[in-house]
Amino acid sequence: MIPTAEPAQVNRRATYREVLAEPRFRLLFSTRAVAITADAMRITTFSVLVFSATGSALLSALAFGIGFIPQLFGSLLLGSLADRLPPRGLITGGYALTCAAALLIAVVRMPVAASLGVVALVALATPVFSGASSRLVAQCLEGDAYVLGRSLNNIASSGGQLFGLALGGAVVAVLGPHRALAVSAVLYLGCALAVRIRLPRLQLEESGGTPGGARGDRGAVRASLHGASLLLRGRTVRRLMLAQWLPPAFVAGAEGLVVAYAGGHHFAPGWYAVLMGCLPVGMLVGDLLVGRLLRPPTRERLVVPLIALMGLPLVGFAAEPGVGVSSCLLLLCGFGFAYGLGLQRPFLDALPQDGQGQAFGLLGSGSMTLQGVGPVCFGSVAAGIGTGGAIALAGGAAALTAGWILTWQPHASPVPVPNCSTGSENDTEQHACSSPAQ
Repeated sequence: MIPTAEPAQVNRRATYREVLAEPRFRLLFSTRAVAITADAMRITTFSVLVFSATGSALLSALAFGIGFIPQLFGSLLLGSLADRLPPRGLITGGYALTCAAALLIAVVRMPVAASLGVVALVALATPVFSGASSRLVAQCLEGDAYVLGRSLNNIASSGGQLFGLALGGAVVAVLGPHRALAVSAVLYLGCALAVRIRLPRLQLEESGGTPGGARGDRGAVRASLHGASLLLRGRTVRRLMLAQWLPPAFVAGAEGLVVAYAGGHHFAPGWYAVLMGCLPVGMLVGDLLVGRLLRPPTRERLVVPLIALMGLPLVGFAAEPGVGVSSCLLLLCGFGFAYGLGLQRPFLDALPQDGQGQAFGLLGSGSMTLQGVGPVCFGSVAAGIGTGGAIALAGGAAALTAGWILTWQPHASPVPVPNCSTGSENDTEQHACSSPAQ
């Protein structure tokens, strides 16, 4: 059984200062922030490079999204490696591989198809590296400190994307797209060196992983497919993954229509960029306020209201609002993303001890894949009902997800927690209940 935490420990609110005092987390957080900045630079610059070479909007959009969809396949086929190999080598190798890919595209004038293939191959391996990093964060932070650690990573993601987009535009304007890609490669190299030099060389047992032999003699692909199957068959884990996948995917579908909405309503040039920036700004504010001011039980009770806050403001786009109201609606929507903080502890508690790295990799890759699919789906809908109607439809879908989560436990908290006093539905949840508490 999972040991029951003392009430004071459950209700205790950690601080960001306490989280950043952990050396390993501080290193992973800082390198992640730099890497996300480099990601934003690389993705947008590569898209510009492909468009300038081909003049094709379709190929430019494909260049923008080619690093997302392959991640799900990588997680399914290679995800178990995140739990079977030492974390320092995996994380360092991930940054080094991304650096090499960016440098290769910057220096070697390859056909567009070859460049797309290079980015897709790196994306296949991304869940392994990110899963190892997330597993190490879960090992070095406990209780509410872990939740705030995830909050800081969300803040780094939002801030890094904003800064990377701005920096990428400036560097492309001054140096051109090829040299801008080289700059992103230098940032990745710095992250790889920092992790290689400053992160201790941890054995698998020290970082919460499991050697391959402890899982039987399955190869990496078979073990990955088996592990993913076990995770997704567990009702609690599956529900918590869907709860973290679906609302952002619906919002991404709406976000993908913002430029078209601004153009269709003849907003002044540049306002589309302001609208696009409202979501990450709202996410930053939401994570800071919910993470810093609310106690853990309160965050978990607010999961459903915050998901509703993500969706309902978008429904307002059905009225075709102007730029000022649209900005406010997108800010409110971004604030609702803080709902994810209320799911972090239940999700970690539901995971098997020897599959955390793969689970985190699957969580991230599934989210990225669905966020890539969302704009395509709602973009197709917009052709029939208009951009305002399609954005409203995306918001309504997110709000319906909040209602679905509310049905999980009608007379209790909507956040499911593994119940170890009764039989589990399958091996995954039994394994979660027999694992030591995090």
